[in-house]
Amino acid sequence: MNEAERCAEQMKNKGILIVISGFSGAGKGTLVKRLLQKYDNYALSISMTTRQPREGERDGVEYFFRDKEQFEATIAQNGLIEYACYCGNYYGTPKAYVEEQLEAGKDVILEIEIQGALKVKEQFPESLLLFVTPPSAAELERRLVGRGTESMEVIRKRLARASEESEGIEAYDYIVVNDVLDVCVDEVHHLVDAARRAPVRREAFIKEIREELKGFAKGAE
Repeated sequence: MNEAERCAEQMKNKGILIVISGFSGAGKGTLVKRLLQKYDNYALSISMTTRQPREGERDGVEYFFRDKEQFEATIAQNGLIEYACYCGNYYGTPKAYVEEQLEAGKDVILEIEIQGALKVKEQFPESLLLFVTPPSAAELERRLVGRGTESMEVIRKRLARASEESEGIEAYDYIVVNDVLDVCVDEVHHLVDAARRAPVRREAFIKEIREELKGFAKGAE
């Protein structure tokens, strides 16, 4: 195996934990679905929630739907990487699935809100944090109204929440503007590809090449 092949193999075998957050209505779910359809190196971590399923959502596919008692039991068993309460419901990330997929070399996507994202970053400093936003606040309101799933009262609460979340955007590695979907999907993929080459995610390779170079240095003495 030559050096290029060895680098490729190492990169393939190390999954990246990708946290995608954004304002409600920014199109995170659509973005993630398209990313999974277009590229085969991603795995979506399925979150657990206490909110009611929307039309067409299935347990174990879009979310693990649990009641409050079940969710709190999972917390007590240390079965979540992170969890938070958002708009009156719990949301959390089951630990086992994420760890299994990373070990298998998959780039695991967590679609979670900002509080959970910062908790993930504390536990996994090498994770990649992406914040998705529409091109304007007016477009965000238009999308929330357009999906027709919530009352104006709930929409106002989501916009107020978005205003609060905008204060934490600086904690993310990159901002991704979701204007044209396919352009946004490719941009995210390129960011992940570039992140794979960051030194924090190539520690094993750095250690190996340092040892090899030390051998050369000794031979030159």
